[in-house]
Amino acid sequence: MTETSEVMNQYLDALRTGKDFAQSFAPDVLWTTMETGEQIRGRDAVRDYIVEMHTRSFDAHPELVRLVTGDGAAMLEAVFIGRQVDTWEGVPATGRDVRVSYVMAYDIAGGFITALRGYFPMATMRAQLTQAGVPAARRPPSEVPVESSDQHP
Repeated sequence: MTETSEVMNQYLDALRTGKDFAQSFAPDVLWTTMETGEQIRGRDAVRDYIVEMHTRSFDAHPELVRLVTGDGAAMLEAVFIGRQVDTWEGVPATGRDVRVSYVMAYDIAGGFITALRGYFPMATMRAQLTQAGVPAARRPPSEVPVESSDQHP
């Protein structure tokens, strides 16, 4: 198993089980939301942002669809599934369910995640929360396996 695979497996295990996933982050880790360009820097700030999304603004349970790892890089495909329970991005709690497919890109060096780039459809999420008649996305095909491989891009 490569360093990248080990780091990602530890990170995802901690994230899914409620452990301290921020230990996988470099001290100056950088999160970038690609749709908006918003950036967050630092282990604690990035951890807090992820916790906010999964447990404060939403009662969320992301589903991993696919993980691909390579030399110093990883890509994760997932589905964000949750119910809005508090204000998110200025949208007051609606109690509505959301289901949004997204991709995360990770840079790994020295045994830590040094950067995360979230390809997260913020506009789609906002529409699911604010527009009547906008359904949560359908469930992805169940035959899509979760993979972890050391493929190079």
